Amino acid sequence: MPILTRLVPAPLTVDIRGGALEDLAAILEDRRISTSGRLAIVVSGGSGAKLRDRLAPGLPDAEWFTVAGGSLASAVDLADRMRAGSYDAVVGIGGGRVLDTTKYAAARVGLPVVAVATNLAHDGIASPVSILDNDAGRGSYGVPIPIALVVDLDLIRAAPQRYVRSGIGEALSNLSAVADWELSARETGEAFDGLAAAFARTAAESLLYRPDSVHDDAFLIALAEGLVLSGIAMSITGNTRPCSGACHEISHAIDLMHPARAGLHGEQVGLGGVFASHLRGDKDLTGRLVEVMDRHEIPYLPGQLGFTNDEFVSVLEYAPDTRPGRYTILEHLGLGREALVDAVADYVDTYSS
Repeated sequence: MPILTRLVPAPLTVDIRGGALEDLAAILEDRRISTSGRLAIVVSGGSGAKLRDRLAPGLPDAEWFTVAGGSLASAVDLADRMRAGSYDAVVGIGGGRVLDTTKYAAARVGLPVVAVATNLAHDGIASPVSILDNDAGRGSYGVPIPIALVVDLDLIRAAPQRYVRSGIGEALSNLSAVADWELSARETGEAFDGLAAAFARTAAESLLYRPDSVHDDAFLIALAEGLVLSGIAMSITGNTRPCSGACHEISHAIDLMHPARAGLHGEQVGLGGVFASHLRGDKDLTGRLVEVMDRHEIPYLPGQLGFTNDEFVSVLEYAPDTRPGRYTILEHLGLGREALVDAVADYVDTYSS
């Protein structure tokens, strides 16, 4: 009998610890990602400039590039600027916008990308997707996953804690996304990948019952590892399905309908995920999610993100239009406005403290 298997795309190395950034050159040389030190290093113009001053002496052969924002235009411009040089790899150091811009530009010039995350706000740190602003609003672009991921816990602790809490919301929303995927498999025959689902579900469950907090290194490591698992789950399927369901439809609708009032991505998908669990009638999971999110100070009610019940109902009405062809609990129930008004009122009444 033949032995059949498959290769799972994953980073060559994942280094999560305090002080990891100081060893960046050694990490890349040890893993043979760059033995010459010829690197294109991408940072933001704000905090990135301070990191450049700190790291440049230890990376004398690197060329530094500054990017502003996370737009498709800035990613294309970065790729064009990098074409003039010769590099072993591209290193992005920063938050989601810097890393998404770097991943897209590196793919455009055909170079491996190393992601150095300065916060844990969402699962883009190791995902095969770049989320970039474009003329139509915002788009998702497929890219290779990072060849290496470095998370320096000293940088994570120095970032606003709200970013860590956003990352928790992102990871927890995987439970809702996988439930939507299973629903679609039953109702529409959509292909379901159990391995990808296992990675995505594990990322969420690794945080669901932890008693520690964002102040503890062990918790930050678990969160970082969970976000990496989410990225690998998406790389297995080649799309965002393992980590994106009604939770993300709701977040996209908020971004499009209320761009000036939108919160952090992980906050929005966290709220979307727990509300979707309520719609499914999963009281045990919904209650547990509310308990965890409340303990970590993550918004789980529309009012905590600054939206009235009526505004949130309008978001829910529009949400399915943000991802045509994706089947979630929202499409399955097909609730009209009156039914959504009742569902939101019941949710808020049930879980308001």
